[in-house]
Amino acid sequence: MPPPEPMPGYGELLRRGLGSLAAAARGCGDCGWERALRTWADNAHLGWAELLLCGICALGWTALRRACSRRLLRPLAEWCQLQPKDAAKMPESAWKLFFYSVSWSYGAYLLFCTEYPFFHDPPSVFYGWHRGMEVPRDIALAYLLQGSFYGHSLYATAYMDTWRKDSLVMLLHHVVTLTLLASSYAFRYHNVGVLVLFLHDVNDVQLEFTKLNVYFKHRGGAFHRLNDVLANAGCLAFSVSWFWFRLYWFPLKVLYATCHSSLQAVPNIPFYFFFNALLLVLTLMNIYWFLYIVLFVAKVLLGQMQEVNDVREYDLEESRKPGKEPGIPLPRALKEGLHLRNGLVKDKRL
Repeated sequence: MPPPEPMPGYGELLRRGLGSLAAAARGCGDCGWERALRTWADNAHLGWAELLLCGICALGWTALRRACSRRLLRPLAEWCQLQPKDAAKMPESAWKLFFYSVSWSYGAYLLFCTEYPFFHDPPSVFYGWHRGMEVPRDIALAYLLQGSFYGHSLYATAYMDTWRKDSLVMLLHHVVTLTLLASSYAFRYHNVGVLVLFLHDVNDVQLEFTKLNVYFKHRGGAFHRLNDVLANAGCLAFSVSWFWFRLYWFPLKVLYATCHSSLQAVPNIPFYFFFNALLLVLTLMNIYWFLYIVLFVAKVLLGQMQEVNDVREYDLEESRKPGKEPGIPLPRALKEGLHLRNGLVKDKRL
């Protein structure tokens, strides 16, 4: 195995990554649907039993979330005397915080407490690759947890979660993630998949932790300073880590490995353009959400926001002002002052 390569810069990523993409495109003389289908048949290994198990686990996540919300999280919100709008959203954030804390911790265990060198040497994700290779059980477990959860999340975003300005982008994100998970498992690119999941889950942990403290700082008719401090600290950590993990480490570790290093280790690697296209779409969505973070910071610096809040939420009071048209069309329920859940409209009272 060659020694670890130093992490490249953005310039080297663009130069070598685009160069490798261009060279691969020039060498692909018979690219098309026929070759894609033939490549899939020759290299993909994904059985119906594995898909069925993933589907059953997705149903299990949905049932577990409903049970936790009904039996634990909603009674907890009522017992803590949260404000009605916060009590309606608290179970969603608590559920996501639980899952992403578990999944990110397991990803950190795989990358730093085992012999896998993928974080410190990203090109190694392709060393020794061959079609149909066995997926280690610990990595297969990570794929089962993540694949089934994102299958559940497609349903949850559409019918259980609070509707936000970026919910359509979130649905697209779940589709892209599921496609990447299924196809990377089928083509045995599971090593790079573990690295991608680790670099993304940490931000979800910080986001849901921050949102929970926002919901809990106004409870029982009083303002709680500790939750406000934790919300501000979580927001700062979230903003910094989003750039560091998703816009610095992700392109320089993952995109460099998939665009350039993959061809060095495995010439004519299957579905090269397909996987890199999906990873580039994921990068564009990370940039899109980073604009929300920049918008939030700008509002704080300009004094337009006095406390931490989710700028993706619809502003019901603003939507009621005469002549005030939001940037995107609001659902009718929001214009009428109702609390909107995807697929469900509820009164703002508990």
